[in-house]
Order: sequence, then C-alpha cells, then structure tokens
Amino acid sequence: MCAHVFGAIKGLFGKPFDGGKRMDPGVPQPQPQTQPPQAGFAVPTFVPAFSVPGFTVPGFSMQHPAMARLDEVHREVTALGPQVCTFSGLQNDREYKRLERELARLQLEVDQVDTEGRGDLQVARKRAAQEVEGLLRYMEENATHPSRVTIEGLSTEARRLVEEKIVAPQRAGGVAEINDELVDALQELVLKLTQVKTEGRVPLRKARYRALTRLCAVQEVIEGRTQQTLSLPLSDDTHEAVHRINAIMVKVSVARGQLVALLMGLSGRDSCAHLSRILTELQVELDALDVSGNSVVRNYRKQVVEEINGLLKQLDLEGEGDDTRRYDLGQNDSIREIEAVRCHVSHLREAVLRSCFVGDFSFRPKAEMQSLLTRLDQVDTARNPCIREARRRAVVEVQAVITFLDLREALTFRQPCPGEPHAYRTVWNVLGNLSELQAQVLGFDGKRADKSYLMLEELLTKQLLALDAVDPQGHEPTKVSRKQAVKFAQNILNYLDMKTDEWEY
Repeated sequence: MCAHVFGAIKGLFGKPFDGGKRMDPGVPQPQPQTQPPQAGFAVPTFVPAFSVPGFTVPGFSMQHPAMARLDEVHREVTALGPQVCTFSGLQNDREYKRLERELARLQLEVDQVDTEGRGDLQVARKRAAQEVEGLLRYMEENATHPSRVTIEGLSTEARRLVEEKIVAPQRAGGVAEINDELVDALQELVLKLTQVKTEGRVPLRKARYRALTRLCAVQEVIEGRTQQTLSLPLSDDTHEAVHRINAIMVKVSVARGQLVALLMGLSGRDSCAHLSRILTELQVELDALDVSGNSVVRNYRKQVVEEINGLLKQLDLEGEGDDTRRYDLGQNDSIREIEAVRCHVSHLREAVLRSCFVGDFSFRPKAEMQSLLTRLDQVDTARNPCIREARRRAVVEVQAVITFLDLREALTFRQPCPGEPHAYRTVWNVLGNLSELQAQVLGFDGKRADKSYLMLEELLTKQLLALDAVDPQGHEPTKVSRKQAVKFAQNILNYLDMKTDEWEY
C-alpha cells in the first residue's frame, strides 16, 4: 500500500470519515462540502486515548488496561482502514470476507473491554465501536451500492459476449466470431460503464475504472485483429526463416485468445505474468532469426514483433486501478485541459446566444471553435476510458455551437425560389423552428425532471413528427434536406440528453 494511502487513514480518527477521498496529501484537494451523515452511518470520531485527559487512572502514570486495549484496536483499525477505503469488490469476494472477519473480531474485542463503570472509558469504548462499525458499514455500502451492482451487471454482460463469441470458439479449436455486431455491443457497454455514477466514492470509481480498462483493452485486441493488414502467412519457400515465423504466428494467435480471456476474468489457469513470459520468449526467438538478407521477410518479422508488442501492452492491467490518479481524475492534466476548453466554449456559447437574442448575427466565432476542436484532438487520454468520454462530451459541446451557427447562417442567407415545392419549404420551416429550439437547448441548465426540459423534449419530438409527415414526391433536394433536418433534430435531442445525464469523471 502506498504511503499516501496510509496517510489518508489519519483522517479516520478525530475527523469525519470521508470515504477514502483524501487519498493523496501531496495533491491539493478541494474543500469538502458539509453534508449530513448518511442514514445509519456512524461517523467515526474515536480519539486516541493518550490525547484525551482523564483516560488514565488518577494517581498512576500507567495507562488503564482498558484504554491500552482500545489503543491496540486503534492501531489495528489504522492498518485496516486504507484497505477498506480502496476495496472495490463485492460481498462474495475473498478480500471482502477477510476484511469483514478482521473488523468483526475488533468489534467483538471492543465489546469485551471492561470499563468498570467509568464514564470516560465507556465514552472511549463507544467511540472505538463506532469507528469499527463505520468501516464495516462503509465497506458494505460500497459492495452493495446500486452503482456497484450496475458495474458488475455490465461486466457480466461483457464477459458473456466475449465468452460466447471469442473464448469458447477458440477453446473448441475454431475461429473467434469477431464482427461489427460484437464490436458495437462492446462499445455500447463501454459507454454505459462511463456513465455509471460513483458519488465521488473511491471504491466505486476504482471498480468502474478497472472494468472499463479491461473492456477497452479487449476492444483494442479485437480491433488489432480485425484491422490486421498483414498478408499472412508467407510461403515457407520464401525464406528458410519463414516457416519458424509462421509457427510463431500460430502461437501469437493462441496468446491473443488467452489474453482476452485473462482480461475478462475467463481464465482460471493462466496469469498475466505467465502469458507475458510466453510472448517475450517468442520475441527473443524472432530476434534470433537471421533475415538480414531478405527485406520482405525482415518486414514480415517486424510486423509480427509489433503484434506481440501490442499484446504485451495490454498485460500491464493486472495492477491497473491501484494508482489513485488513474481513477480519481480531479487532478489529471488531461482533464484540466478538457475543462479549460469547456469553460472557453461556455463563454463563447453565451456570447453567441446574446448576439442572436438581439438580432446580431455578425458574431460567428467558428474559427475559434475549430481551434478548440484541435486542442481537444491533442489531449492525451492515456488509454483512460473516462478521459476519452470526457473529451468526447467536450467535442459534442463544441460541435453543438458550430452546427447552431451553421444553421443560423444558412437560414439568414436562404433565398426561397418562387417555384420550389411546398414540401421543400416545409422542411426549411422546420429547420427554422429547430434553430430556435436549439438556442433554448444551448442555454438550458437544469435537470430532466424540470418542466422546461420536458417542454423542449416534446417540442423537438413534434418537429421530428412534422418531418416524418413530409412527402418529397421524388424531389431530390427535399429528400436531402429532410434527411439532414431529421439528423439535426436527433442531434439536438441527444445533446439535451447529454447535458442532463449528470455524468461525472
């Protein structure tokens, strides 16, 4: 356990229990907001005996035996605290049962402390009991939290898909069923995981992050296979080393299936360390082959080595999530950059809406908005799916303003033709309505239960229905414009939904 995590447990004594949020004393933390304790949760307030006057027997310099035992409990709780604060599993996990046994033992020992009727010892015993009970309750709440259950459900669904489409066929000696349907299903699960609420709880953040990193790693392995451009295998007659390279490629294909099974928790025999040794040995064997006299075979070997490196890259996930900065993103530089862009977008959006409100359409900061998209493209996500989602959402915010400006400009400069079809004019009328509604959506700052949200949702749905009723009658411009208008309306609805889904890092 890292030193900074041990420092966090100091907050368990003499301070309100914060659920392990103060994880890194070396990083400035935001001031916690005062909140009432959760129902049924005893806020630990146990104070070490040596700091409280009157806890020793009058006339003696030695500590009272009861207080000495409570001090021992204090030290044991201090040792268990960081493990409880970062435990991200479920109640049936072996680690949960171990921690539960240790805390239950301490709880029993506190109950057995003889206070001899002394008020000060009774207070100290009560505080110690609250401390142990607080950790037990906190661990149980996280292991049974609805968000934790959701994370486990999505992980189970991902394992089922991978088992059915990839692992089982390969174990049976067949070929993995990798298709667009599988790729889309996995991507949908990734999006659902990124949207799980964690309420700032470290165990929930850790559980979400670990599930995401493994699923994203499986995605990369699958995409690496589907996008493979090697013309494999080369003929054994090409070079004497080709036969050995082709044999290694067969082993790499098997290792790929083993890696996917490992990442999804579907392999009970192998380990990341074992698979890493196998892949490294294959690399050494490839390096020992003499292919210097044939550039085709040399490039072939190079591509095989790169494929092995791609698999090795995914094998560092065994300890993923143990570093606080990986799943607690408040101090992450990439998130700070994304937030800086979002702040800039917010100011530009307000300026655009103000200018439109007074009828001034000359303010069109499209070039500035495009530069913000470039900044977002350059953000390093560090293979972190939560940072990827944060960047995606920021990109959607920028694009929403750009499309609003584009439509306003198109409406401003549109010159209706006398002979244009009625259906075509109807589509443009709907686009005008959508522009007005999008201005309201851009300025919306509420929740889904708000009346204004429900009103906007209903009005946008009505515009979609109006577009569905348009009959192009073979008029190609009407077909194209209606299709674009439908997509535009759906994008506004999606943006409104995104603004109100209360997503967090």
